[in-house]
Amino acid sequence: MRSSTVSAKVSQELKRKLRQRQVNISRVIRQALEQEVLKAEEEELRIKLEEIRRGLGSKISKEDTVAAVRASREGR
Repeated sequence: MRSSTVSAKVSQELKRKLRQRQVNISRVIRQALEQEVLKAEEEELRIKLEEIRRGLGSKISKEDTVAAVRASREGR
């Protein structure tokens, strides 16, 4: 997988504190971005499932929709 560089401006104080604590800034940012993408994908899935549920009427319960989203999260 090819990588791209992403930059962010943070205060000098924050950078100093991170370095003092030997925080791997790249790893933290990478994990935070990955989590944000997962959160957005789950929200998109929830919306699509809700639209499908509404289209099918009472054939799929809200509980089934919630269970499908949870199963999707656990599968990752």
